[in-house]
Amino acid sequence: MDVLTVLNLGDIAQAFSKMGMFPVFDLAYYIVSILYLKYEPGSVEVSRRSPVASWLCAMLYCFGSYILADIMLGHSPVDYFQHNSHILLASAVWYLIFYCPLNLFYKCVAFLPVKLVLVALKEVVRTRKIAAGVHHAHHAYHHGLFIMVIVGYVKGSGVALMSNFEQLLRGVWRPETNEILNMSFPTKASLYGAILFALQEAHWLPVSKSVLILAFTLFMATSKVVMTARHSHGSPFALVESWVCHLLFGSPLGASEDDHHHASAAPASPLKTKEELSEGARKRKVKKAE
Repeated sequence: MDVLTVLNLGDIAQAFSKMGMFPVFDLAYYIVSILYLKYEPGSVEVSRRSPVASWLCAMLYCFGSYILADIMLGHSPVDYFQHNSHILLASAVWYLIFYCPLNLFYKCVAFLPVKLVLVALKEVVRTRKIAAGVHHAHHAYHHGLFIMVIVGYVKGSGVALMSNFEQLLRGVWRPETNEILNMSFPTKASLYGAILFALQEAHWLPVSKSVLILAFTLFMATSKVVMTARHSHGSPFALVESWVCHLLFGSPLGASEDDHHHASAAPASPLKTKEELSEGARKRKVKKAE
């Protein structure tokens, strides 16, 4: 704590943890989320054929974590839709990404330098959602450590855990893309983050919540920006997970993921290969133009 006092990190972390997310950070979250939706195969066709279905998918991408967490905590699944400003902002982003003339808005936000900034801002929101989910679960179940972890995990994972339901809205059924079976880096990180915040909430982790929020946000933002810039789908946890899983379960998790990617040319999960789908679509467009 003396080091934190000298560097004034405690005050910085406190100010950062109290920073409002609306509208700047939430806007970035909605843009990146709906951008990933547009990367999905067939999503553009759905937006032309059925705008209502496309809008519902976009709302799930933006607010799926709130819906699922509210269901788990016994609240109405439409409770979050009372926030009109958030719904209108997300709807405006959906319209601009799918229907803006000449695809100008999509081209701007998909431009890599801009996208990297948006991805970093999105991870700020993700961390806040994990912390908020754990905090809300702690109020409802004061000694329910596992419930805190589950709710925080759901809040951070977003639509990933509802991907099969979202696919049904687009007329797609691919149960093999279940996020539980093929966990992407954000989903894993949300689980690990939920564990850390639950331990902190239970006073088993000797660090303040504001410092933990700042540290985890820096880790998530840095990791996602680097992975997006390098078009990488690996995980910073791969080596540790491989060793731990081999020690406890006799199966190296990291190796199984690598084998899966080499064994099939199709993406294992739509939320796991967003940048890859984007690059593939762009390359196909270039070939057609030629």
